[in-house]
Parts: sequence; structure tokens; C-alpha cells
Amino acid sequence: MRRLIVGGVILAAIALLLWVFLPDPVPVETARVERGNLTVSVEAEGEARVREVVVISAPITGLLQRIDVHAGDEIAAGLVVAQIGPARPAPLDSRARAVAEAVAAAATAAVELARSQLDLADATRDFARTEADRARALFSRAAISKTMLDDAILAERSADAAVATARANLAVREKELESAQAVLDSEATSGAACCIGVRSPVAGRILRVMTEDEQVLQAGTPIMEIGDLRDMEIVVHVLSRDAVDIAEGAEATITGWGGPVLAARVERIAPSATTRVSALGIEEQRVEVRLALLQPPPPMLGHGFRVTARITLDVARDVVRVPVAALFRSGADWAVYSVEAGRASLRVVAIGRRNQEFAEVLTGLEEQATIILHPSDSVENGVRILQ
Repeated sequence: MRRLIVGGVILAAIALLLWVFLPDPVPVETARVERGNLTVSVEAEGEARVREVVVISAPITGLLQRIDVHAGDEIAAGLVVAQIGPARPAPLDSRARAVAEAVAAAATAAVELARSQLDLADATRDFARTEADRARALFSRAAISKTMLDDAILAERSADAAVATARANLAVREKELESAQAVLDSEATSGAACCIGVRSPVAGRILRVMTEDEQVLQAGTPIMEIGDLRDMEIVVHVLSRDAVDIAEGAEATITGWGGPVLAARVERIAPSATTRVSALGIEEQRVEVRLALLQPPPPMLGHGFRVTARITLDVARDVVRVPVAALFRSGADWAVYSVEAGRASLRVVAIGRRNQEFAEVLTGLEEQATIILHPSDSVENGVRILQ
């Protein structure tokens, strides 16, 4: 009897020591493997755009009058939205005006000189014609030689050329006088008739006014943008490796713009990619994808608003799915920790389609199995766990 008591005490002491030094169970968060639908999608940021934006530009180079319309105003087709007139020259200071007056006076004197030269050339030509006629008459009676006749004819032709030269010189001097006088008269004529009206070719709402102030514009300078906010599309840029799985007509949802979730459909996928730099400074090849809204756009959604689009790539129905938070790499394979008899059990699994929340389980796990979420380094195969 004594031996039994001693043996029991020893066993109790050993059990107590084992209980003291036995590692505590690791607290974990668990979930169950269940069946359900798995939607595979790609998410990208983009912007809402008016499908057809009309840019109104300056038709001529001139002075743009101050614009009275503003962004957000509704306008009708054919409405005059801007006025452009001739640009006013800069006023002359005292020194520039003195120089201009001196140039005009010199031009006036040059015109008088050119007229005098023309009168002299006319008189010389009349005399040369008279001498040539006399020489022809004398030559017909054999009173002078052929050489003398040729000299008279040459003098006549030279006089005609001198008259033409003097007349052209007078025209040049008169134009120089007009140019000099125009500089002086520029301030007086600066109030010329105004203006050319720039009309809107379409009806819509003004999206943006580049400038409202009076200023000189070159022909072709954009003045404002007009569009119909009821005809909008969503433009996003996705990675090229994701774009290959997107099909035209695929369903999409629009979020992240500050309003309710909007339903959309893929309308067009660009056939080429462009290089864009990510926020981390990495060059990426991205493809433009255009989405059509399936309902009229809300009035709060404006042109250029930032949005987030989630495009559906595939939908797997009634599949065994596991939370992505339970998956981790074990060598080259995917694995999870399942809970069996209060201990963690390492299970290698094969997964198929996946999204940000769930992954499809092909092999390695059964439905209703309990798995560990976010396993830490303390969780190992066979370790006791505390749920």
C-alpha cells in the first residue's frame, strides 16, 4: 500500500513538472473551408470623361474680349461664347513718337524728291522722242548716217526706262510714307470696329474655360471646352498582363468616386499599351480600357473625376474556397495549417482561380475543414493551438 502511495506521488510530481514546462498553446484565428461562388476581377484607377469633348479655339489672331460665360453654364448650339477683335498696338512714348514723326517727315521729303525726279525723267523722255523722230525723218532723206539714227533711238529708249524707274521709285516712297504715317495713326485707329463672334458648334455644358480675361491670342489657341455630361464613359489603364484576360462586354463596377456603386460594361480595349511610371517609380506597360455606364450618370459625377473600376474576368460557381489570408508558401507549393485534435496540421494544397479574398481549392482540403488565418512564426506542424 505504501508503495502504491509513493508511486502515485511520483507520477503526480512528474505530471506536474510536465504541465509546468509544457509550452502554452498558441492563440490563433480560424475559419472554415466552405463552398461558394468565386469572382475573379481586376481593379484599376481611372477617370470619368465626357465621351465627346469639343474644344473651342480662337479662329484668328487678335484681342480676346473678357468672357462672360463660366464653367458649368448650359449653352445652346450657335450661341456666341467669345468675341475676338483686332489687337490694339502698344501706345507710343515720347521718344518713339518723336522718332516716328521724324521718319514720317523724311518719307514726305523722299516723296517730293521722287516726284521731282519723275518730272525730270518725263522732260528728258519728251526731248529724246523729239530727237528720235527728227533722226528718223533725216535718215529717210539720207541726210544722216545709220549710226546717228541708232544713237537717237537708244536715247529715246533710255529715257522711257528712266521714266519707269522714276515712277516706281515714287511708288516706293509713297508706301514708305504710308507706313510711317500708320505708326502715328495707330493710336487713333485703335478703336476699330469689333469683333468676330466665336460660336459654340454644339449644345452642352461648359466644362472648362482656359481664360476669362482680356488678352491677345494666337489663332488656334484653345478658349474653352464644352461637352454633354449625360454622355459619359469611364477610362481606366490596366496592366498589360491583366488586359489579356479582359473581354469586351465584361461586367464591371465603378466605385471610389464619392457616390453609389455604378454598373458598367467593357466597351473597348486599346490594341496597344503605353509606358507609365507607377507611384513607386516603376515603369509599367498599361492598356487603356473604356467602360460604358449601364445607367445615366449621376449629376454629381463630373468630367475628369477619379474613379476605381473593378472588371470581372471570370466567375467560378459552387467551388471549395479558402481565405487567401490562410495561404502561405511551403517551398514551391501552397500550404495551410488546419486544426486537427487541437493541434496545427500542415496541409499542402493546390489552388486554382483566386481573388483578393478567396482562392479555389483543387486538392488538399475538404469542405468544412477548420484552417488557421494569418499563421505566425509560432505556428508549426503539431503545435497546440488556442482558438
